[in-house]
Amino acid sequence: MSVSHFTLPDVGEGLTEAEIVEWKVAPGDTVAINQVLVEIETAKSLVELPSPFVGVVGEILVQPGTMIDVGTIIITIRSHGDATDAAAGAGEIADAAADASSTITEEPGDKVLVGRAAPATMPTRRQRHGGRAIAHETLAPAPARSTTAAVPATSPAASDGPVLAKPPIRKLAKDLGVELGLVEATGAVGDVTREDVLRAATQASVFRNIQTPEWPVDRDERIPVKGVRKAIAQAMVKSAFTAPHVSLFVDVDATRTMEFVKRLKASTDFAGVRVSPLLIMAKAMIWAVRRNPTVNSTFTDEEVIVRHYVNLGIAAATPRGLIVPNIKEAQDMSLLELASALEALTLTARDGKTSPAQTANGTITITNIGVFGMDTGTPILNSGEAGIVALGTIKQKPWVVDGEVRARFVTTIGASFDHRVVDGDVASRFLADVASIIEEPALLLE
Repeated sequence: MSVSHFTLPDVGEGLTEAEIVEWKVAPGDTVAINQVLVEIETAKSLVELPSPFVGVVGEILVQPGTMIDVGTIIITIRSHGDATDAAAGAGEIADAAADASSTITEEPGDKVLVGRAAPATMPTRRQRHGGRAIAHETLAPAPARSTTAAVPATSPAASDGPVLAKPPIRKLAKDLGVELGLVEATGAVGDVTREDVLRAATQASVFRNIQTPEWPVDRDERIPVKGVRKAIAQAMVKSAFTAPHVSLFVDVDATRTMEFVKRLKASTDFAGVRVSPLLIMAKAMIWAVRRNPTVNSTFTDEEVIVRHYVNLGIAAATPRGLIVPNIKEAQDMSLLELASALEALTLTARDGKTSPAQTANGTITITNIGVFGMDTGTPILNSGEAGIVALGTIKQKPWVVDGEVRARFVTTIGASFDHRVVDGDVASRFLADVASIIEEPALLLE
């Protein structure tokens, strides 16, 4: 019998510490390769760590709520296997790391979670399309990972067979109090989609409560500044007091965008993919960046670095705080690929499973404050970027068309820029280009 020591790994981007959130095993439990041992929170996101060993849990050395450094031993696992078993287990370690929380990216060159080399052929659960990863997980869950459906045992639909739904959809249904077994599925393969859950929900969003809670008994609540909240605070202070912000605003007739979104939703090409005005906004920004590349820059004391590619950040409000994951190489994506990537990014962020790699190396950001009913705002730049655009709510207002006042769908677009890099004329032209696409999406076809 041997004892293996599992240490806290560097899950990417040079993070040096993390907090133990919840243990998924207990002393005496038998564990297998790929089985989730523990959930940790880094400065970026929640991450599930899989077991690289087969055996029986010995000691749990770090209690939940404890902040520890990378390299700290957190658990021991006793193994009774022989050398052959050990060799077979070692060959699966990289797979376990790559599958952790579905958050570790699959592109060549990424770090393996537990610090071992990946096999020559890395199995993947993502579909491929035209050589590019389509950001849709298959409906089959990862082996050795269990997902609790939101269907009670007494549900009349529970006996009709398993409900097809992706893990993020199951999480959304649980948050909204929706019984998946009672939801009419409209997905391409009979699966429950996000729209199906929202239609069946008694509330519109996981971030809006129908009932107003009573005042707590405690007069003060003290929340430690750590993890994601600490990272947010540091990044916002750095950005606000380092980069001189300049902000611009423009009102836009978005009626044609709303009509375009409606046509896309009815298109068979976009069946099963969420389509919203944010998709058109994202495409508009990519187009405008190509025409005004300075807004896609970063400023250093020695030079201005203009990026001729777009890693498009999407500011996401999650239960654990604001994060900004980004869509890598968005400039090369078709409208359908961009829609798929946006949906996957949003659902992963709301589920708290965004990986550190997904938040790194962004070039420009969108913040969609319209989903909260806000008309506009003055967004703070994501640190290291020179531009951020805020999309306000789209609603009907009186608008003058051909000399007549008509009801049109109108939105306000706000934007902030690093004035060290972006001059007023460039900022104005960029925002005008974005507005022109929102007013007439057909320009995207040029």
